[in-house]
Amino acid sequence: MALTRKTFRLKLPSRTLVLGERTVVMGVLNVTPDSFSDGGEFLQPERAIEQAFAIERAGADLLDVGGESTRPGSAETPASIELERILPVLEALHGRLKIPVSVDTRRSTVAEIALRAGAQIINDVSGSKSDPRIAEVAARRDVPLILMHMRGEPRTMQQGGFARDVMSDVLQGLRQSAAIARKAGVAKSQIILDPGIGFGKSFAQNYELLQKLPRLAKLGYPLMVGTSRKGFLGATLARDGKPAPAEERIWGTAATVTASILNGAHIVRVHDVAEMVQVARVADCLLDPKQRPKN
Repeated sequence: MALTRKTFRLKLPSRTLVLGERTVVMGVLNVTPDSFSDGGEFLQPERAIEQAFAIERAGADLLDVGGESTRPGSAETPASIELERILPVLEALHGRLKIPVSVDTRRSTVAEIALRAGAQIINDVSGSKSDPRIAEVAARRDVPLILMHMRGEPRTMQQGGFARDVMSDVLQGLRQSAAIARKAGVAKSQIILDPGIGFGKSFAQNYELLQKLPRLAKLGYPLMVGTSRKGFLGATLARDGKPAPAEERIWGTAATVTASILNGAHIVRVHDVAEMVQVARVADCLLDPKQRPKN
């Protein structure tokens, strides 16, 4: 276990976000009809806006808004549709939501418009490989850029062809992503890395990545990890040969969030915000004696 975590300072348009002193909890808001976890529950702008404020009240530090599902087997969504889904939400939240918003997108055009509408972070699940210009947008606007590792494309990424050595594959891929971003002018201090749990990895490899997360920390960037409700947890918690449904993976998620934090994650991306805020608070007490209650 790492049982240690380096401190970083991210520069956002509205504030400086310190990473490492305590775990930052990012709440997920999928404005899509086919997300694996909530199946279109927040596709309507009114429901999405309501949920954004609920996520804030539950204790999230960040809100991640996405208009394209990248679950295994999903087809690509046109940029115009992606914008139709997220823009009304971003515009309604701008100036009203107190926590910063990140936009979950693979496209530079969507990222640029989302930033104009109030987003302050870009979360690119392709690691700037789908559209390298997204790094140019991040550099020009001087906003943090989250680079995630994905092996293959969402439509086919879980159909096999997994890496023989998953940690080496992730390290190599994220080094390439960081190089793309740095070449585009993104400051090293504005880059966050994500190993991409569930994105082109076998169920067993997801656990291996969590176990070996300290190796990824050695690259010198803050880390974000998203395990929330994912398929490998459903397989682990299966009953009678059937995977546990997404809504029954909360305690499994809690175990992986704890492991992520103890192994060096700075940000955890979650659906069940109130529960994972508690998990993060207790896990932080293991990392830092100053966080522990006095008696």
